[in-house]
Amino acid sequence: MQINTETITTITAANQNFSKVAKVAENNGQAVIFKNNKPKFLLIDVESNSYFDITDDERIDIAAKRIMKRFKPAFEELAK
Repeated sequence: MQINTETITTITAANQNFSKVAKVAENNGQAVIFKNNKPKFLLIDVESNSYFDITDDERIDIAAKRIMKRFKPAFEELAK
């Protein structure tokens, strides 16, 4: 993930002035909030970002892959 430095803010600044962070997300499509000098949160403007432009079937596929990956050992044990 590439981060535009103009969209970075700290968790403290976000807590103190959320509307400013929301404005950054609105103008740039997203704002990255850092915690302990690391990117921690991503605030996304859903109207301008294609992140949520997926079909219901695609959402189901993504969820299924996450579940299979997370619980693979349990599924393998059950398959025996």
